[in-house]
Parts: sequence; C-alpha cells; structure tokens
Amino acid sequence: MRRTAQTSAPAPAFEERSERDTLRTEFTFELPRGYVDESGTVHRTGVMRLATARDELVPLRDDRVRENSAYLSVVLISRVVTRIGTLDDIHPGIIEDLFASDLAFLQDFYRRINAEGHTRAAVTCPSCQEEFAVDLAGGRLGES
Repeated sequence: MRRTAQTSAPAPAFEERSERDTLRTEFTFELPRGYVDESGTVHRTGVMRLATARDELVPLRDDRVRENSAYLSVVLISRVVTRIGTLDDIHPGIIEDLFASDLAFLQDFYRRINAEGHTRAAVTCPSCQEEFAVDLAGGRLGES
C-alpha cells in the first residue's frame, strides 16, 4: 500500500479586512429645517441605520398603520433613525412632529440608503443646467 503525504496550506494567521469588505450600516444626515423640541431647540443632524426585514414587517402589525396606511412611513422611519441632534430616543411621536419637508427628506434618504445603497443624488444647476451629483449625508448644498 502506497501512502501519499497530504499537504495543506497553513491557515492565515490574521487577514485584514479592506474597506471594500466592510458594510456601512449607519448614515449621517442633516434635516432641511430641523426638529424643534419642547424647549424650542432645533435639532438638524442625525443618524439613520440600514433597515432590516423586521423593520419593514413590524409596522404592518401596528394598529395605527392598519387604520391609516400613510402612517407606515412614520413608524418605519422612527425605527431606523437612531439620533436627531441630542435626542437618541426616537419614536413615532417625534417623527410626527417633524416638518413635512423633513419627513419627505428622511423618506427619500431611507430609499437611497436601503434600495440604492448610497446617499448621492443627481441634481441640475438651475442657472447653467449642468448636471452633477451631491451627497445628501450631512452638510448643506454648497458647503464642504
């Protein structure tokens, strides 16, 4: 009987992960108007995390959503926004009190990071009609 030696490559001791291998799960944003709390403080910056399947399924069991399907976005956004300004207990009541333009911004931001995987938007300059991309995450147009 003939035996053959089997060799196996040694397992790598430690492999560094490149930036390409890491998944970005949180995205900062700046609201167009801002959330105004009870004391009158305006909170503009915040963080939204990627949604999970549970984030999209749980609101469907909410009675408020069953009564009014438009309320789905309020509950969903409240689940994925982890901070607005100094507030880190984000619930539907806070999202309800946002200005309509801020809610629309967050709905679009949600769609961009969860469906498209980025926060860039194509825009056209109203003066010269040149098209370019801007990053919606944080900052305001024209600021660096």
